[in-house]
Amino acid sequence: MSTPSPSWRSLPIGALGFIALVIGGGLACLLQVGAHQSSQNIAEFICYVGVAILASRLQVSLPGITGTLSVNFLFILVGVVELSYAETISLGAISMLAQCLYENHRKGLQLAFNVCASTLSTALAFQVYHLPLTTRLIASHPLALCLAATAYFISNAGAMAALISFTEGKPLRQILVECYFWSFPYYLVGAGIAGAISWFNHAFDWETSLLFVPAIYLIYRSYRLYLGKLEDEKRHVEEMANLHLRTIEALALAIEAKDQTTHDHLQRVRVYAIEVAKELGVKDADLEALHAAALLHDIGKLAVPEHIISKPGRLTPEDFEKMKIHTVVGADILERVRFPYPVAPIVRAHHEKWDGSGYPFGLKGTEIPIGARILSAVDYLDALASDRQYRRAMPLDEVMKSLSEESGKSFDPSVVEVLRRRYKSLENLAQAESAPDGNVPLFTAIKIERGPAPDAGFEKASAGDAPGRETKFLSSIAAARQEAQALFEMSQDLGASLSLGETLSVFSVKLKPMVPYDAITIYIQRGDELIPEYVNGDNYRLFASLRIPFGQGLSGWVAQNRKPIVNGNPSVEPGYVNDPAKFTTLRSALAVPLEGVSGVIGVLALYRSDRDAFTSDHLRILLAVSGKMALAIENALKYQQAESSATTDYLTGLPNARSLFLQLDRELARCKRDNTTLTVMVCDMDGFKKINDRFGHLEGNRVLRLFAKALKDTCREYDYVARMGGDEFVIIAPGLPVEAANKKAEQMRPLAKQAGFEVCGEDMLSLSIGQAIYPEDGTDAEQLLAEADRRMYLEKQEEPTDKNRRVHPRLKCRVTVELHPQDGQGTVLGNLIDVSIGGCYVETSAILTPGTQIKLVFSIDDGSLSAIGKIARTHPGTGVAVQFTETGRQARAKMYRILEFVQNTTTFYNDRFLQKLFNR
Repeated sequence: MSTPSPSWRSLPIGALGFIALVIGGGLACLLQVGAHQSSQNIAEFICYVGVAILASRLQVSLPGITGTLSVNFLFILVGVVELSYAETISLGAISMLAQCLYENHRKGLQLAFNVCASTLSTALAFQVYHLPLTTRLIASHPLALCLAATAYFISNAGAMAALISFTEGKPLRQILVECYFWSFPYYLVGAGIAGAISWFNHAFDWETSLLFVPAIYLIYRSYRLYLGKLEDEKRHVEEMANLHLRTIEALALAIEAKDQTTHDHLQRVRVYAIEVAKELGVKDADLEALHAAALLHDIGKLAVPEHIISKPGRLTPEDFEKMKIHTVVGADILERVRFPYPVAPIVRAHHEKWDGSGYPFGLKGTEIPIGARILSAVDYLDALASDRQYRRAMPLDEVMKSLSEESGKSFDPSVVEVLRRRYKSLENLAQAESAPDGNVPLFTAIKIERGPAPDAGFEKASAGDAPGRETKFLSSIAAARQEAQALFEMSQDLGASLSLGETLSVFSVKLKPMVPYDAITIYIQRGDELIPEYVNGDNYRLFASLRIPFGQGLSGWVAQNRKPIVNGNPSVEPGYVNDPAKFTTLRSALAVPLEGVSGVIGVLALYRSDRDAFTSDHLRILLAVSGKMALAIENALKYQQAESSATTDYLTGLPNARSLFLQLDRELARCKRDNTTLTVMVCDMDGFKKINDRFGHLEGNRVLRLFAKALKDTCREYDYVARMGGDEFVIIAPGLPVEAANKKAEQMRPLAKQAGFEVCGEDMLSLSIGQAIYPEDGTDAEQLLAEADRRMYLEKQEEPTDKNRRVHPRLKCRVTVELHPQDGQGTVLGNLIDVSIGGCYVETSAILTPGTQIKLVFSIDDGSLSAIGKIARTHPGTGVAVQFTETGRQARAKMYRILEFVQNTTTFYNDRFLQKLFNR
C-alpha cells in the first residue's frame, strides 16, 4: 500500500515531522539488517525477492483516493513465516522500492517515506508473529499469521492515513474507515494464502510454493476485471449524476425564462447555500439535496400567473395568496423526479420561519429541515441584494444588517451567524463562479417564420383532459398559463371598442371562464345612484330594475368605501329586500369597485347560487382586471357622451336638428320601401319671447324642458320628437292618418299653455302647428319640413293680433292693500301697482319668502274684497309678486269685483289729484 502524491512543499509542519519520524525509524531498521545480514537459503530468498518484485507491479486502486494496493504484501507475509528477520525486511524494502520505481511519478521524499513505512510494517509483522508471547498464547500458526497480517495492515495503513490526516486536516478515523478499512479482509485472505504456501514448503519443498504464483496471478486478474467493471459502473453513475445536475440546471434556466429578473439569483443562492451548509456540517445526501433545491426552489412559480411574477409593484393580498402556492407545487413536481436525496422537503419548507410564522405549514425551529433553513436565509439575502421591479438592490452591508435583525425570528441564528462572518468572501466566490458562466438568460422574443399550421390543424373546439390524467401541480401550471393568456386577450378586447354595450358584453364573456358566475351586473354611477348598465344571467329583470343609492346595500357600500366584498349576501341590495314579489335564488356575491381616473365610476358584481362560492383567487383576478375595465368603461362613457352631444339637444334631451334630418331620411327610405305614409308636424310656441323678457331666460328654459317632456310623453313609442331650435319642435309620426294628426294637434296645444302657466302663473303661451304628409306634400325631408313650416306660419297669421298678449291684461293702479302672511308675521301694508285675474304685484319693504301663503285685503271697509294667493317671486326691499290660488266661477266673479274696485279707486284718486293740480 502506497500514499497519494500531494505537493510535498506545501505540507504542514506536523506532516513533515511525521515523515521524518517514519523515515528515521525505517532507516534504523535497514541499518540494523545491513549490520546483521544472514540467509538460511539464498536461492529461496532470491526467488521470493524476484516474485515479490513481479507482484509489486500487480496493483489495484483504492476507492476514494489515488493510493494503490499491491499484491506483494502476500509474499512479505510468506517471508515472515519462511525467511529470517533480515531477509524479510530486505524483501519488504526491495518490493516497495520496485513498486515505487514502477510508478515513475514518485518523488524522492515520497519514495523514502513509502520504503521506510513498508520496512517498519514488515518489521512489526515479523516481531508479532515470532514474539514468544504470541507463540505461548496462540498455538495455531494460521491465527498467528492473521495477527501478523493485522499488525502489518495497521502499521502500513495507519502511516498512510496519518500522513493524509496531517496533510488534509481530516480525522484519522474517518480516513481509515472511508479509504483503507475496506482492504483489511484482503490482508486476512492473504494471510491464509501465505499459510498455505508455508504448509506446502514444509510438506514438500519450497520450490512447490512457486506453483501458487499462476493461481495468484489469476486471482489478481479476476479481481482487476471486477474492479474494472466497478469502475465502469462508477463512471456511468457519475455521468448520470452529471446529467442529472445538468437537467436540474436546465429546469432552473426554464424558470429564469419566465422570470428574467432572477438570472443571477440561482447562481448566488447555490454558492451561498452550499458553503454555509459545509460550515454547519451538512454532508452527503443532505448536501446534494440542498444543491438541487438551491437551483430548483422556485420551480413552483410555473403555477403562478406571469402577470403576478412580473408585476412592477408590491403584491396585493390576493396576489400573495396565489404566490404562496409555489412552495407546495414545486415540492409536488420534484417528488415525481424521485431524487435519491430529500429535495422536495427543502423546497416545500423554504419559506417557513424560525418562529413559526412562515408558510405553508407554520413549522418552527428545528422542525424545519436544515437545508430549508439555510435556503430561506440565503434567499432572503439574495432578494434584498438584487434588483426587483418595485425597488433597487440594497448594499450588501445593509442587507446583512436587516438579516441579522431577523435572526431568531425568521431565520436560524446559526445560519445567520455563518453568513455574518463570511458574507463578503461568499459574495466574492459567487461573483467568481458567475463570471465564466456561459448560461445567459433564455431569449424568448423570437418568431419562427416557417410552419403555416400544425399537422393536426388549428383548434376548432376545446377538448378537455382525459379523466384521471390531470394532477394537482399540472392543473396549477395550466391554470396559470390560461389565466395569463385570458387576461392578455381581455386587455386587448377591452380597448378594441368604444361602444359601452359591446365593451361590457365582451368583458362578461371573457370573464366567465376565469371566474364562473350565474349572474353579472355592471353598475354605473349616475349622480347619487348606481344604475345597472349591463345585466346578464339569472334574475335579469330583478337586477335590471334596481336603482341602488350610493352607500347603501352591497354594491353601494363597495362604491362608497372603494373596497371589495367576497361572498356577500345579494339580498341586501336596496330595491327588493322588503318586496316579497322580488326574490332571488342567488346566495353569494363578489363585488369590486371600478375606479377610473376621476374616481369610482361603478361596481362590478358577480352572483352565484351556491353559498361561499367565490374564492380569493376569483377576487385576485377581478382586482387584476378592474383597473383596465374601469378605464375602458370611462372611455366608452366619454365617447357616448360626445356622440350624444353631437345628436342631442343639451337643454331638453331631445334629438337635435342634425339627428332629425338623419332620422327623417331613414323614415322616408322605409316608407318608400314599404309604400307607407309619414306625417311631419312642426310646432312653434307663441308668446315665448315675452316669457324670456319678463321672467328671464332661466325660466324660459324651464318652460322648454317642461313642454319637451310633456310632448315626448304624449307621443307614441315609435314617434320621433326633436327640437329644431329655439321654441320650434318637430314630430315624425310614421303611418299617422290626417284625422289622427289633427286630433293629435289639438292634444298638443294645451301642453304649451300648461307649461307656461306652471312657470309664470299666467296663460302666456299658445302653440301653432303645421303638418305635412308623405308622399302628398313632398318626397324628401326638405320638402316636407318646408311645407309643414309654411302651414304653421299660416296658422300663426290667422290667430288674432293679440294672440301673443295676455288673456287678462294687467291693470295699472296705486292702491294701499293689507297683506296677511299665513306664517304669522302680522299685517303688512303695501302699494298695489298692478293686478290681473291671475295675480298682482305689491310694493313693500317686508321680506317674504317665495311659496308663502298670503291673504290680500283690497278694501278696509269691505272685507269681502280679499283674495288668497302665494308669493311667486320676491324682490327684497322692493316688492313681491303674488299668484292667486283661488279657482272656480265664484273666485273669478270675486276677482272681477276686486278689479272693478281697484279701477274705480284708482280713477277716483287720479281725478282728485288732477283736480288739485288744476286748481293751483
